[in-house]
Amino acid sequence: MQGGAVLVTGAARRIGAAIARRLHAAGANMVLHYHRSRDDAERLCAELNAGRAGSCATVSHDLLDTDGIPALVERAAACFGRLDGLVNNASSFYATPIGSITPDQWRDLMGSNLRAPLFVSQAAAPFLARSKGAIVNIVDIHAERPLKSFVVYSVAKAGLAGLTRSLALELAPAVRVNGVAPGSILWPDQGKHFDPAEQERIVATTPLERVGGPEDIAGAVKYLLFDAPFVTGQILAVDGGRAIHL
Repeated sequence: MQGGAVLVTGAARRIGAAIARRLHAAGANMVLHYHRSRDDAERLCAELNAGRAGSCATVSHDLLDTDGIPALVERAAACFGRLDGLVNNASSFYATPIGSITPDQWRDLMGSNLRAPLFVSQAAAPFLARSKGAIVNIVDIHAERPLKSFVVYSVAKAGLAGLTRSLALELAPAVRVNGVAPGSILWPDQGKHFDPAEQERIVATTPLERVGGPEDIAGAVKYLLFDAPFVTGQILAVDGGRAIHL
């Protein structure tokens, strides 16, 4: 990937930023997408450019605005004159227990976790085909095992898992498409959704008995983008073994 260009959505913070740093360290030029986190995105871009001049750019867009996605991808591809990889990382995450789900919550969670990855991938596909590139979608272990009270999020991630496999068929042989399914990596919003007792229970039911870090996801993304030329249509769980716990 020396000199190749990768677009990461939701790249300004947390897992997205870790992915950007890892891919950049492997030699890729980075296009960092953000929506509201402009300051974080620009700080990260400055950091990467300080390490290798002219190797990072930023693009901004609200991914719920589907009509604007083709122009977003055009801008991203224009940054370095090519597009070799796409990481669909941007995501909304919050509880929607049955009885309280609203149409706006459905539009937001399905839009960020499923609709946007579809339309970003569709717009990026012609560019990726030219470079024999790859897509990695950030799924979730709860695509297979729904998370209680997170009905819409779980359904959206299940759809993203299906989309990953479908796109692998649709875009082959020119473009590979895979997914990474994180387990417990970072507690969202400083533990807002999981109290200390629930956090302890999750760690106790994870075979490796610990929470992972953003670097674990970044390493898996790097593998699937750069080092797995005969892998497509797969979803790699990076969860400390939690998905196999009965």
